[in-house]
Formats: sequence, structure tokens, C-alpha cells
Amino acid sequence: MNDIRSISPQALAALGVNRIAYVKEVEIEDEQGFAVHAADGTGVTVFPSRELAQLAIRQNDLEPVSVH
Repeated sequence: MNDIRSISPQALAALGVNRIAYVKEVEIEDEQGFAVHAADGTGVTVFPSRELAQLAIRQNDLEPVSVH
């Protein structure tokens, strides 16, 4: 059995890349929005509501995860 403490930084960064996307509340030009990021941190797009962001993520067969 592998010990999670021995995982490489590269392997840790790759966890969930094809399964999750992150939603983070952002402010752009004095307006609130919800940014969607790939698991590796790459920004994808911004939606006006958390619900729309999560719906778009699920429509792409990914699991949304909130970032605070």
C-alpha cells in the first residue's frame, strides 16, 4: 500500500484533474461573479451565479468544488 505522505508534488497536483473543477467567488469591475478553474488551477470562465457555474461544471461530467 502506498503512503500518501510519499506522493510527489507532481502526482499531488494531478489528483482530480479529470474529475473536478473549482468554483471561486470573484469580483470583476465591481461586480460579483463565480470563476471556474480546472483542477490544475487554470482559469476557465466566470458566471454570474454559483448555481450556473456548478451546472456548467456538471454538464461537462465534472464535480464542482467550492474554494473559499
